[in-house]
Amino acid sequence: MPPAKKRKQRGYDSEKTRTAVLTQFAHVREAVAALTPDQLALPAGLGDWTVRELTAHLCMGVESVSRALEQPAPPAVELGLPEWAFATAAVAVPISDDVKAYAASAEPAELFERTAARITDLLKDAPPERLIAIRVGAMRLGDFLVTRTVELVVHSDDLNRAVGLGIPLDRQALAACTRLLADALAAKAPGASTEVRIPPYAVVQCVEGPRHTRGTPPNVVETDPVTWLRLATGRAAWAEALAAAQVSASGERADLGGLLPVMS
Repeated sequence: MPPAKKRKQRGYDSEKTRTAVLTQFAHVREAVAALTPDQLALPAGLGDWTVRELTAHLCMGVESVSRALEQPAPPAVELGLPEWAFATAAVAVPISDDVKAYAASAEPAELFERTAARITDLLKDAPPERLIAIRVGAMRLGDFLVTRTVELVVHSDDLNRAVGLGIPLDRQALAACTRLLADALAAKAPGASTEVRIPPYAVVQCVEGPRHTRGTPPNVVETDPVTWLRLATGRAAWAEALAAAQVSASGERADLGGLLPVMS
């Protein structure tokens, strides 16, 4: 049997992605500025992190772009999209250790101010093809910025649920986040027997089995973008989302419970 054909990576508009990262970061910064010390001390719902540490993690995620751009470019790409989604679990422990140290180093307002100034300045003239070295391997800057939309959107939703902030989700950032996580599912379970629809942002085919050629496919999953990002990152359970009618699934290959989360 010939080897499976490698899935072509989805393209992203670099300028729109760059703007989405800056916009969503600004939304988070504005919301975090209003948090009280008691709110910052609340559990974030992510292991033993507090809300203060979660806000620090958001800063670190954006600051990592600035730090990478200040270093020499690596010689070659080592990681693309959506492989990044599978690489982060291996470095979860050192990331958590760094987050706690970073959170203790300064107040959130100072961290956000410093991060915002640096990212705006350094991104101004950086081309999307510029290679950068990050914790999990060398990537194109344009690709890494797409991963920042995942960090910003997913953790904005975490903050909303932990503290009730109501941080808005930038449409372009949510679109990029949704598409990357959908493509990660398709890479994890290659095939074309099941169609996963996340309107209005993404449709992917996945799961081995008979391929449909016309009309409505026999196996269809559909959900909204926020439910999808929660399912894809383990914030929500498949069975519970089905029971709550947050997901519709039809067909014998439409049960994605064994494939989720795609990123943890």
